[in-house]
Amino acid sequence: MNLEIEHALTVFMAFFAIMNPIANTTVFAALTGNENQATQKMIAKKSLIITFVIIVLFAILGKSIFHLFGITLPALKITGGILIFLVGYHMLQGSNSKMHTAKESEDTDVSISPLAVPLLAGPGTIATAMNYSASGGWIEIIITVVVFAVLCIITYICFIFSSKIVSTFGEHGLSLVTRLMGLILAVIGVQMLIIGINSAFKFLS
Repeated sequence: MNLEIEHALTVFMAFFAIMNPIANTTVFAALTGNENQATQKMIAKKSLIITFVIIVLFAILGKSIFHLFGITLPALKITGGILIFLVGYHMLQGSNSKMHTAKESEDTDVSISPLAVPLLAGPGTIATAMNYSASGGWIEIIITVVVFAVLCIITYICFIFSSKIVSTFGEHGLSLVTRLMGLILAVIGVQMLIIGINSAFKFLS
C-alpha cells in the first residue's frame, strides 16, 4: 500500500475514534434540541469551523512549538499516547473522558464551548494532530489537514441529522459505538506510547 494512503487511513482512524462523531451527536442533540433546524446548522457550522482552525494551527505550528519550548518528538508521542489512551479507556467504560466532557452554561456560546472546545478539539485531538504532522514533512501536514477536513464534514452531517441518528441507534447502540471507538483509541494510544518510548531511548543513546 502507498505510504501516503496508509498514513491517511491511520490518521483518519485516529481522528474518527477520538472525535467519535456518531456518539458526539447525542451531545449536540442535547445542547441544541430546543433550537430550530436553521439555528442547529449555524451552531454545527460554527463549532466545526473553530475546531478545524484550532487543529490546523497546531498541525502547522507543531514543529515551531517544539523548538520554542524545547520539546522533543518522543516527548510528544509519549504524552499524546497517554492522553489518547486515557480518553479511550474512559470511552471503553461507556463514558466520555473528563478531558472531553460537555457542560452547558447559559453564559457560553455552545458552539465554542463545550462543542468546539473541549468536545471536538480537546487535548487528545490536538495531540493526535501534532503527532501525525510534526513527525514528517509538508506532505504529512497536508494529509493530516485534509483528512481532518473530511472528518469535520462527516461530523457536520451527523450533527445536522442528529435527531434521526439518535432515534436510529438508540441509547444502547450509541453506547456500543462509544466502546468500540474507545478500544481503537486505546490501542492507538498504546502504539504511540511504544513508539515514543522507543524513540526516546534512541534519542538518549
